[in-house]
Amino acid sequence: MKSIFSSAILMAGIVTMGVFMSSGCRKKKDTIAKIYVRDVANVPVAGCQVVLKGESTTNQPASVVLFDTTTTNSSGEAIFNFNDVYQLGQAGVAVLNIEALSGNMSGQGIIKIEEETTSEETVFLQ
Repeated sequence: MKSIFSSAILMAGIVTMGVFMSSGCRKKKDTIAKIYVRDVANVPVAGCQVVLKGESTTNQPASVVLFDTTTTNSSGEAIFNFNDVYQLGQAGVAVLNIEALSGNMSGQGIIKIEEETTSEETVFLQ
């Protein structure tokens, strides 16, 4: 009788631990930024260099805290992955300046990167 009671308590403890462990170990979702680059005629611009950079708002205003660059694909889309920047429980990720350069044309913008979502912004070259 004691062994059945001990086994029941042990099993209840294991189930309880499993419930707590499974609810506390949530896998984080992707945090992505997509920048769409268009020309003045609203045509996608392929091969455009896109730079995202964040500047400190607390220490020295000129210091760059976050910097990443890539080139647009054939659809005029630049994709940035911020999974390494965002940590679970963090409130917000970043607000970044966008600079797009292609030949003698350029464009600027701002994007707010939200945690565990795909944030999107369009920049027009002039």
